[in-house]
Amino acid sequence: ITHLAPLEEIRHKLGEELNKEVSVQILPHPRIPDVLLLPVDGPRPVKQLSSEVVVGAQCGSAVLRGAHVFVPGIVASPKYMKAGDAVSVLSDLEGRCTRGATSFQGNRVFVGNGVAQIDRSSIFCTAEPAKGIGVRMVEPLYQSPSFDGVLPNMAFLQNLPSVVVGHVLGPRPGERILDMCAAPGGKTCHIAALMRDQGEVVALERIRNKIDRIRQNAQMLHLRSIKVYCFNSTRAVSSSPTQGAEGPPFPPESFDRVLLDAPCSGLGQRPIMSCTWSLREICSYQPLQRKLFHAAVRLLKRGGVLVYSTCTVTLAENEEQIAWALETFPCLTLQPQEPHIGAQGMLGAGLSPKQLRLLQRFSPELSWDQTGTADPPLPCRADVDTIGFFIAKFLKN
Repeated sequence: ITHLAPLEEIRHKLGEELNKEVSVQILPHPRIPDVLLLPVDGPRPVKQLSSEVVVGAQCGSAVLRGAHVFVPGIVASPKYMKAGDAVSVLSDLEGRCTRGATSFQGNRVFVGNGVAQIDRSSIFCTAEPAKGIGVRMVEPLYQSPSFDGVLPNMAFLQNLPSVVVGHVLGPRPGERILDMCAAPGGKTCHIAALMRDQGEVVALERIRNKIDRIRQNAQMLHLRSIKVYCFNSTRAVSSSPTQGAEGPPFPPESFDRVLLDAPCSGLGQRPIMSCTWSLREICSYQPLQRKLFHAAVRLLKRGGVLVYSTCTVTLAENEEQIAWALETFPCLTLQPQEPHIGAQGMLGAGLSPKQLRLLQRFSPELSWDQTGTADPPLPCRADVDTIGFFIAKFLKN
C-alpha cells in the first residue's frame, strides 16, 4: 500500500474493484500497517474438460496466482477452437510442446478451466502476433483475484516477505538510500513510500530492458524521490572521492542505508511449475553475491544499515553468506529485525544460536499443517504461507 491514501480507504476501493470479478476477503495485517492480505483459496475441486489449451510453464504459474491466460502464453489449442469455447488450461512443465500443436500428452499439469476469447486461427495463423487475453479463467484451480490494472496508483502487489524487507531496512525521510539490484522496482517503491517520498532512493539495475519497468512503477505511484540507473552494482564504488555526485559510480560511504536484494537461485519462489536449474547454476550465485557485498559495505556510511535478502532457501546463499560477511567485514554486526514474523536462521553455517535468532527465514514447508489441527486465523497463516525468503540486517560500526 502506498502513502497516497489511508489504509481503510484503499481497502474499501480494493474490495469494490476485486469483488466485481470474484468474492474476496481483504484483511489488514495485524503487525504491518501498510499491508492488506488477499488470501488464495485452493486447490479446489475443478473437473477437467476434454477440450484443452496448453500454455508455457511461466504462464501456468501466473494462472495459479490469479492471472488470465494471455495469447503469447498459449502453445497449443484444439484444432477447431473458437471464441466462447469452454476449455481446460494445462501447463507444459518441460517446454516440450510444439507451438501450434492441437494436442499434447507430455509432462503437464492442470491449472483450471476458462473460456476462449479468441479463435485458434487468430493465435497461430496470422502474420502479426495477437495480444490480449486468450483464455479468461472462470474456474481456476486456485482462486486468486486478478490484480491487473486494479488501483495501480494506490496499491502494489507483493509477496509478504518482500514487504517485510522494506520495514526491516527502516528508511527515514531525508535519507539517501541505495537499492543495489532494483528490478522490477517493488522494494524500491516501497522504500520511497516509507520515506514519504522525502529524500533520495537510488535504484541500480544492470539489465537495461528492466530499467523502464522500475521507472514506470515509480511514476505510477507518483514517487519522485527515486533515481534509476542502468549500472552493474559490483562496480558501483568510485575510486575518486568527488566522482559520482549524481550517478554511479559513487564515492565510498555515500548512503545512509543499503538494500542488497541479491540475485539468487530463486528456489523459494511459489509456484514453481518445473525445476530446470543445474547444480552449477545454483552454485554460481554465491561468488556474485559476495562481490555485491563488498560494494555494499564500502558504499554504506558508518552507522548505516545494510539489509541482505534473497528469495531462495539454500544455506550457501543465506546463512553461509552471513557467516562469511561477519568474518570478512569486522565492521558489521547483526541487528534485530522489526517486524520479525518469520522463523529464525537455519543451523549448519557455524552461526551461534543468538545470531540465528537475529536472522529471518520464510520457508514454504512451514505453511503445511502437519499436526491435524484446524487452520489458524488468516493473518497468522499469512506469515508462514509465503514464498521462501531470507533476510539479514547489519549495522556498520
